[in-house]
This record gives sequence, C-alpha cells and structure tokens, in this order.
Amino acid sequence: MNAVSTTSLSADLPAPDHAPRLREALLAAGFTADGLLELLGASAYAALARSETVPALRATNRADGPASAPAALVRLFLLQQPVDRASVAAVLPLAEALADGWVREENGLVRATVDVRPYGGPDGQDWFIVSDLGCAVGGAGGASGRDEGVVLGVGGASMTLAGITVRTPVGSALDLGAGSGIQALHAAQHATRVTATDLNPRALGFTRLTLALSGAPEADLRTGSLFQPVDGETYDLIVSNPPFVISPGARLTYRDGGMGGDDLCRALVQQAGERLNDGGYAQFLANWQHVEGEDWQDRLRSWVPRGCDAWIVQREVQDVTQYAELWLRDAGDHQDDPERYAARYEEWLDEFEARGTRAVGFGWITLRRSAAAVERPAITVEEWPHPVEQPLGETVRAHFARQDYLRSQDDAALLGDHFTLTPEVVQEQVGLPGAEDPEHVLLRQNRGMRRATKVDAVAAGFAGVCDGTLSAGRILDAIAQLMGEDPVLLRDRTPQAIRLLVEEGFLEPATTTPAAPGPTTG
Repeated sequence: MNAVSTTSLSADLPAPDHAPRLREALLAAGFTADGLLELLGASAYAALARSETVPALRATNRADGPASAPAALVRLFLLQQPVDRASVAAVLPLAEALADGWVREENGLVRATVDVRPYGGPDGQDWFIVSDLGCAVGGAGGASGRDEGVVLGVGGASMTLAGITVRTPVGSALDLGAGSGIQALHAAQHATRVTATDLNPRALGFTRLTLALSGAPEADLRTGSLFQPVDGETYDLIVSNPPFVISPGARLTYRDGGMGGDDLCRALVQQAGERLNDGGYAQFLANWQHVEGEDWQDRLRSWVPRGCDAWIVQREVQDVTQYAELWLRDAGDHQDDPERYAARYEEWLDEFEARGTRAVGFGWITLRRSAAAVERPAITVEEWPHPVEQPLGETVRAHFARQDYLRSQDDAALLGDHFTLTPEVVQEQVGLPGAEDPEHVLLRQNRGMRRATKVDAVAAGFAGVCDGTLSAGRILDAIAQLMGEDPVLLRDRTPQAIRLLVEEGFLEPATTTPAAPGPTTG
C-alpha cells in the first residue's frame, strides 16, 4: 500500500485548510451549476462545455458588469481572466484564498491558480471539480503548456462513467486512476469507505481538493499503477476512467495507457475480478482494437475474468485515421509545425499497421462478481451506438438481476411465472398505408437504453396482456385458442422469445423479484 501523506502531494497545488469557508463563499455568490446556467444562458453554458469561452465572456460582461459576484467568479476560475482585487474580496475570503494558494495577486489583479468548476450532483448537490488551468476550458492541449502530469477537469467521459455506475449502498469503493476525483466524489455518497489511486501524485492532490471543496468525506489516497496500490484488498465497487487511448508511446499521462495497443484496458479488466467482493461491480470506460481476422466481440469476451458476469457495450467505432486525428487534435499537435504533425500521424498509423488494427472501439465494460458465474457466466457483448437516457446505473443493476433470474429458470419454470410489461414500453406497427396487417411490430422503450425489438404477432400479443395476473403458460394457451394454433407447440417454441424480452428489459418477472445479491465486504 502506498498511502499518500498530505505533505507529499504536489507543492504547487492549493491547500484545503480553509476549503469549508471557500465553499460557503462560492455557494453564497451563486457559483453553482444552476447559477451558471442562469447567469450565462443555455447557449453560452453549452458553449462553455465545448471549451468555447467567447459567449461566456460576453454574458459575464452583460451581467451587471464583470464585477458582479457570480460573473467575477466565472471570469476568475472558469475563464481564467484577471479580476481586480476589490471584486474578488467582495465574494471570497481573499486572505485565506491567497494563503492557501487558490489564487495569486499581482499589481492589484487576482488570478486563479487552479480551475474550479461547479458540478451538480445526482441529488441536487452543489459540488466543485478542481483541475489544472486550461483543462476544463480550452481543452487539454491548452493546459498551460504542461504535457506530463496534467490533470483534467469535468469531461464527457467522466460524466458518462458517473452516469452508468451502480449506486447501491456499499461498504467499500475504489476509484482507480482518480484524476480530479469526480468518481471518488460520487462514490463518497453511497460508500462507507472510498479509496482513490493514481499513478500521478498531482491527480491525488486534485482529488483531495475536489472532495474538500465539495464538502465530501476524505478518501484514502494512494499512488501507483493499476491495482498495485491496493494489492490484496477487495471492494464492493471499482470504477475507472483509465488512460485508455491507444497511441505510440505514452507522451500524455492523462490519456495514454503506456502499454502496447489495448493491453492496459485488458489488464485492468482481467485483474479486477479477484479484487471484487461477491456481488460487487467493476465498471470501466475503455478502448479496444478491432484486429484483422479477429472478431471484436470474441476479443472482449476473452478479457472477462473467471467468476464474473459481464455486460460490454460498444458505443462508437472509428477507423484508424479518424482515431489518430482525434487524439492528435486533443493534444494540440495540429497547431504545431505541419511536418511534425505529419510525422506523428505516421507514427500512429505505423503502430496500427504493425498490430493489424483496422479500427478502434469505445464503450463501457461492467463486471459483476457472482458465484453462479463460475460455472455459467452471463456475458453480453453488444454494439449500441444509439441515444440512451442517463443516468443508467439502475439499468445496469437491473440487467444483471435479469441475468440471475434467467439463469435460474428452465423453460417449464418460465412458463409458470407471471410477468409485467416494463413501464414506458410502447408498441409500433410498421407497414404500407392502408394495408390490413402491419409488415412487422416493434416494441420500443422510452427510458434507459431505449431499445427497440421486432416481434411477431404472438410475442406482441403476449407482451400486451402481461399485467402479472396470468402465468405465461396460460396466456399462451389463450393466444393459441384465439389464433387457432396448437397450444403445446406454441408453449414449446415461445420460451426463447420470452427470454429475449426479459433479457432486454421489456418484461419483468412479477412473482419473482430479480434483485441482484448485495455485495459482502471482505
């Protein structure tokens, strides 16, 4: 264990000594996620999330002048503009902010030393994410010229991971590769004990600041790579937004894995199983290679450790040229000498060609440790590039609960059970105008994953009358009578369709509560 003392964190970062007073001042000034939306307006607020600062600058200039309380804080901490001393002193405990190093003063002007971004918690909490200057606004490539050791703020990937994480109360949670501490902050709301690790000590310094300024409990901070800092320990929840970018070398520690190809993501997934308590979840964002001559789904199935169920969702695929261009721009390489940019581009393509990589996938990986998975693992690997509705934590939990249910029921038991149609499911009929019968029928979810599935007349009729009153077998008998079919044959061929509707969340067992077993702390 490499626990980090408060004195070993980066000396150039602020101290959290007066964080409670600073937090009170930020809240009193309306420097919150809701306050920003009200101050800036929807358009400028959205532009700021895209790292475009001009609309926000214009909005703060119109907000009773740039010296107004929230506008002054936006310019100071988000737009990283100098603000006159009097304006800052009117909204912050300036002496403490200067003493702790949150701001510095030069010639009567105050500048921020770190980026402080308001962030709304899932239950309306007012939180603050602390990161390096230029990372929350302006992109990582503009982070004060700092390549190694830069710590990013709130981004789309970190918010995605926070949204898909299962939020049941647990005894212990691990944020591996904590960065600025967003996942640790979320975990602190439902975990008794939170451990945060990172290879970069600066990141743990920012995690400590994020927790302190957000009014959250302290976490156990440890330095090291992958699971080395927590060797021999197990957890109820593991989350990680790792440096998953597949690149030649590891020039940027905040994003580049430092291992060949997708080896870092593979190692993270494979090593997570033995670090989970029974019933515990491990949830990651990851990149993976699509290799010539290899099925990408089989590749990912091979990553799943023994004793774990898995749900892997590929959200996006880019060919190697798109992928290289994305991350070269992320680093600001496109702003350098054209010849240097071309040389780096060539390095990426050479690396992909040597590995037989034709594309790169991005998505979510969730593991759940289960005794039943030792002999009969439930592993789902799918592509789902369509819109979803966040947060999805409960959707993820329910997915594994349904896997437990289906694994325990043979066809006879399935036909003896009662089912209900999941709320927010609608039926759509597709066909030519004026046709007597539709060409096909769709069931569509309006929540969660927002799936749609094509069903035949039997499955559509079955789903439509599932209200928990009749068993599946009795419903099929009634359908057989209405359609003039042999009820024995109908009972024989329909269980697979019922399983699919349950697995994808269109039907729920009414007589058996498909609750996932809770984690046990070890």
